[in-house]
Amino acid sequence: MSFSKKSWSRRPQVGSWRDYQSSLPRKYPRCAWPRGRKRRTFPVAPVVVAGLVLLAFFGLFGFMRGGDEAPASVVAAPPSAALVTASAELGPISEPAADPASVPVAEVLPEIDGPLNREQVRQLLDVRMFANLTEKNLILPVADGILQVETSLDPDLQNFLLTGLDRKNSRHLGIVVMDPVSGRVLALAGFDRTDDGCNPCLQSEFPAASIFKIVTAATAVDLLGYSADSPMHFNGGKHTLYKGQLTERVDRNTTTVPFAEAFADSINPVFGKLGELRLGRPLLERGAATFGFNQPLDFDVSLPPSRFQISDDPYHWAEVASGFNRQTTISPLHGAAVVAAVLNEGRMPSQSVVERIADEEGELLYQAGPVPGRQIMSPRAAGELERMMETTVATGTARKAFRGHETDAVLGNLRLGGKTGSISNSTRDVRYDWFVGYAKERQGERQLVVSVMVGHEDFIGTRAGEYARRAISYYFSAPAMVTEALPGSFAPQTSASVPSF
Repeated sequence: MSFSKKSWSRRPQVGSWRDYQSSLPRKYPRCAWPRGRKRRTFPVAPVVVAGLVLLAFFGLFGFMRGGDEAPASVVAAPPSAALVTASAELGPISEPAADPASVPVAEVLPEIDGPLNREQVRQLLDVRMFANLTEKNLILPVADGILQVETSLDPDLQNFLLTGLDRKNSRHLGIVVMDPVSGRVLALAGFDRTDDGCNPCLQSEFPAASIFKIVTAATAVDLLGYSADSPMHFNGGKHTLYKGQLTERVDRNTTTVPFAEAFADSINPVFGKLGELRLGRPLLERGAATFGFNQPLDFDVSLPPSRFQISDDPYHWAEVASGFNRQTTISPLHGAAVVAAVLNEGRMPSQSVVERIADEEGELLYQAGPVPGRQIMSPRAAGELERMMETTVATGTARKAFRGHETDAVLGNLRLGGKTGSISNSTRDVRYDWFVGYAKERQGERQLVVSVMVGHEDFIGTRAGEYARRAISYYFSAPAMVTEALPGSFAPQTSASVPSF
């Protein structure tokens, strides 16, 4: 298949992937029936009788025809997505895996002369194509042929996580596993009760809750000179945020803890005071922008950005800094990228899930190249956050999820760090539960970043920290895989390239 300018110009104008998906019936409608409005009644009995008559007629007709129809179990159902499993190796394809006319085509690309670049890949791919893949490679029908897409997913890890999803008690669930150095995504396991084709891993509508404390802590270290050992004072409860707690008062009822402990125990008044009395709106806005809020992630698929907004109300500054609000939102993918920066001396890698794209003849059209990412915090801030996140697992809010990790056959050989967060939605029928963290070998080179978001419903099922523990244990219990480095692989940025903070 050729991607010459001439061949693209003759391409028929077809519906896009999004047009096709919007035409599909939804199990859960987007808008509920308005309260107080009476539904129209419909005469059900005549329809049922007519249906039974037709069923009897066609059943008799089918019996008279004999057995020339295939059993229902082997009749091919129409594909529900434009993705078909491909072989393990990219090479020529003798026959399409499905009739292209029956499969929705990808978005029509603009005129292209030569190989694809990353922006053209973004135009070609759609977020719904990556909903719970079970294989590493895909076949993607397009308007005039077939593309072979090789992803960076680890099929064993991906399927292990998919098998263990608690679909009974969760409305939303997203698990992202990433290589922190390259930004290659190894797993995108998700579940959305309201939309079967949605993958919450790549959705940015979920309240960040205390995950935003990572941004506040890094900003305080870089711009105010704090460290993990800095003494922090607060009055009252750890997880409340009353205006009376946001003062400079230090008396006999004041509790003083190191900054690392305030982070590990997610103490809201400490972070609220940082937001209202120390950072203020300008520095909080600067920190959020530096960490990538309100701007698209550098990913292979176009995604809505994580959202951040702040008012002129000083109490709102405290709410934002502590994550005590529902307006700051983030995606599990973005959460993984933030943690990756902690292990990369402050550099957040560019995230990717596509390794290569070839046509049906095996001709390479796209090869993932080196994308160095950008510095979002200083190496010093990354080091202080690493200490804080390890305290969270050792003695803080993540200790229950990783209880006994020191003596565990797999986890005992790892250094573990993380941050938790939880908050209910505005209607209080979903409780969002977060864990973002990392694992790195004590005596080796392997390391991993995990980001988990669970939207629990009436009952709390499997928690985010437990999913993270499973992913880490499974990954590090397998032998190290020797992977071929992509051409032009890059080394992490040196301190000479780090901007001043």
